[in-house]
Formats: sequence, structure tokens, C-alpha cells
Amino acid sequence: MKTRAILNLIKENASTMRSSKVKYGLLKVLTMVLLAVVVPGSCKNHRATVTTKTVDVLKPIERDLTELRKQGKLTVLVGNSSSSYFIYRGRPMGFEYELLERLAKHLDLELEVVIPDDMNDVFDMLNRGEGDMIAASLTITKERAKTVDFTEYLMQTRQVLVQRKPENWRRMSWNNVRRGLIRNQLDLIDKTVHVRRNSSYYSRLVNLSDELGGDIQIETVSGDVTTEELIKMVALGEIEYTVVDEHIAELNATYYSDIDIGMPISFPQRLAWAVRKNSPALKEAIDQWMLNERKTSDYHHIVKKYYKNRKAYMLRSASGYHSQFGGRISIYDETFKQHATESAWDWRLIASIAYQESKFNNDLVSWAGAMGLMQMMPETARRFGGDSLMTPEKSIITGIRYLNYLNAYWIKHIPDSAQRMPFVLSSYNAGLGHVIDARNLCEKYGNDMNNWDAVSYFLLNKSQRRFYKDKVVKHGYCRGEEPVKYVTEILGRYQQYQKLIPLALSKQYLLAASD
Repeated sequence: MKTRAILNLIKENASTMRSSKVKYGLLKVLTMVLLAVVVPGSCKNHRATVTTKTVDVLKPIERDLTELRKQGKLTVLVGNSSSSYFIYRGRPMGFEYELLERLAKHLDLELEVVIPDDMNDVFDMLNRGEGDMIAASLTITKERAKTVDFTEYLMQTRQVLVQRKPENWRRMSWNNVRRGLIRNQLDLIDKTVHVRRNSSYYSRLVNLSDELGGDIQIETVSGDVTTEELIKMVALGEIEYTVVDEHIAELNATYYSDIDIGMPISFPQRLAWAVRKNSPALKEAIDQWMLNERKTSDYHHIVKKYYKNRKAYMLRSASGYHSQFGGRISIYDETFKQHATESAWDWRLIASIAYQESKFNNDLVSWAGAMGLMQMMPETARRFGGDSLMTPEKSIITGIRYLNYLNAYWIKHIPDSAQRMPFVLSSYNAGLGHVIDARNLCEKYGNDMNNWDAVSYFLLNKSQRRFYKDKVVKHGYCRGEEPVKYVTEILGRYQQYQKLIPLALSKQYLLAASD
């Protein structure tokens, strides 16, 4: 299906997708009807389009920093992009992701990342409590400031037009190339530009159209279409123009040599994160941290890493191991998928375990003698069909067989798969006996022995004499921090793989994996 047809299909079904959210169903449907009447198809009546908005009639959830500290978690709505947040060679990365990790550590909170299905809905999601802040390099505008509070700014940028260079531009003089490009904002009159409706790019184009005294034909796309996808469509000639922030445009121009980004359409603007207007303590904490963070060399290193180092961006983008450009986690993805599926495991979970164990290095041998991708101890490996010279595939097969064994044990005690998984993973890391000991301690002290949070407390403290010497303990001392951290990191990474890596591998993916 051609990209333009896909865009049309997305627009035709956008209201259906939004109306599926029960809390806002009726309100959204009525709003969509109004929008359909006022703005059919392309957005020609810009004033009406800007002032006709979905109104959130529900009061924003009350949850500030005190409540977040009680629950021990900071939930952040993060935009998925090639520089902000992505998976590269199995590891979560990105400008905003790295800063969020540092912020969460500073606040002593666990970080949970949520990727909105539709970025047009992100402000409603914040106020509904589906996240506690938005980290998507939002342009600070007066209109948005009526809905959210912005933090101290991250950086400054400006918006630029992305357009395709003329055919055969490499054989042309630069003056002839320039004559084939828009270099005067007036030339945008009657041109068609594709952007997301609730983006700052849309608002800027509406204002620019008013300033020019002529209509820019603004075609809106669904909120699940990323900025990078729009840039790619321009590069491939599937749409004529889009608008993006200059620092993102500069990165993508490195990858797509056929695009031109030399036409600014805005003055410098500030990019920031956002919190609910009733979260003043959280905003104050973030602001103070941000003011200090911007002065550090680490902050400038992170900016350089993701927005200045174009060579590194090119290498990531062209590798096939970037979730935005190839969707591959490792060279072993197809092997993970083949053998995981045979045992009804999600291959992305197996990949997360392998990353945790060996960073996908099959030659790794640990200080304790564990070997291969799945870091099996020799005696355990032999028990499940492995040997001392395991190939990557053999290591994966052996590791999955061991997981099957552990799962078969724990399913008799914990039928629910989600509740059971931490027990399986901690047993893989520390051994079945230590987890059984922690479970017995949990029962002795009157806690729910099938609740991982309760059991992990005793596993974590099984290095204390009063616990590992207890009569219900059969396997002695255990440095419990390691298996508890192991479970948290594997499941956290697995959740990120679920969000960014497709479960099914397409033919194009498999061909890329064989390169």
C-alpha cells in the first residue's frame, strides 16, 4: 500500500481510534463531529481549526511529588523517536531517556516509560494520570501553557521546512539547486505540508498562513506517525513538505541526503518537559535539577552524543539494530524467535535475558564459569543438553530448556504467568533453592509467599545472618541484591522491547537480519 493511501486510511479511522477510550468516548465523538463540519479534509479554515479543540471536562488527577515518593515511581510519557528514545543493539537509549534516568535517580524514584499510541492525546493522558510528566521535547507555547506547566527548558531550536531537492541535484550547480527550492515563506502559499494536528508545527503553520495572508494547505496525520516517518516520506517523494525542529532535521539530513532543511519558518523557540498544573512540587524539583544539570559536562556530553555527533547517528541508523530504522535487537533474533516460539515464550523476553547475561557475546565466560549467550553453568548446561563448546543456537536452546524446567516448577504454585515470571527469572539467576528459601521466610513472617514484592524483600536480605541461618532456610547465604536487580532490569527491558520491537518478524526484517 502506498504511503499516501496509508495516510488517508489513518485519517479516515482516526476518530474511531480515539473514541475507543471509554472515559472520553462521548466527548471525543461529539468533538470529532464538530471538527468534521468545520474542517473537512485539509485544514483550510485555520482560525476555526485552532480554536475548535477537544475540551477535557474531567479534573486532572491529584498526584504530586509526595504521592510519587509514596509509590516509589515516576511514570513518564515519552515520545518514540530516533534521538529521544529508542532501542539500539538491545539497549534503551536516547537523549531524553538518559536525562530521565538521571532525574529518576536524583529523585530516588523508579523510572517507568510509557509510549503514547497517539501523540495527539498526550496532554489528555497526562491529566488522566497515565503519566506524571511528558518528556517529548515540547515547544513552549502560550496555548499549551493553558493546559500544562512547562519545566525549565532543555534547549533552544527553531522550526524548519523539510523539502526534497530537485531531481539530479548532484549534477546541478548550487544556484540551480536553490532555484528549485522554497527559500521565501511566501512561496508556501497553496503548498501542502503534512504535520500532526496537535504538534507545535501545526500551530506555527496556521499562524504563518495568517501572517502571509494566504492559505497553506495543512494536511494532518495521525498521532502515531512519527516526525522521522514524515521526513522519510519527503525524502522518498511521497509527500512534498513537512516541518520539524532544526536539530532533528540536521540529524536526518545526514541520513537522507536528498532533503533540504535550509528554510526556517520560526524564530528560536524553547523545548521543555511538561507536568500537570496541579503538580507544583514535582515541577519545582525538576526545575532545580534541570538548572543544575544544564551546567554539567555530562549534560553537554549527552546533547553532543545524540544531536551533534552525526557520524554516530549514521552508524546507528544504518546498522539495522535501531528500533526506528531496522527493528533488530541482535544478530540472533531469528534464532530467539524460532526456539522461543516452540516453547511458547515471547522471543523478546529471551533476548532481554541474553542481553542481561552476556550482552549477546557468546564467547563470554564469567568469573564463576558461566558460558555463552545465556551464561549457563557447565553442570546446568549438561543437564539440559548443552556442552562446554556451545554454539549460540545451542546456548539459546539450553537456556530455554532450563527456563521451561523452572517454569514447570513454579506454575504448580503460581498459576498466573505475570506473577510467576519474577520467580522464574530469579531462580535462573540465583538458583531455585534460594528463591524457595525466600518464599519460606516470607510465609514464616506472615506475608504472601506468592507475591514477588514480599518474597523479594527476604531474598534481598538473605545475606543477613538472622535470615540465612533461619531453620526454614536450606540453602544458606545468598547475595540477594543481584537476583532482585536481575529481575527488575530484565522485565524493564522486556517491557521496552514490547513497546518498540514487533513481535512478528516481517519478510523485510528477516532479509535484513540475513545481511
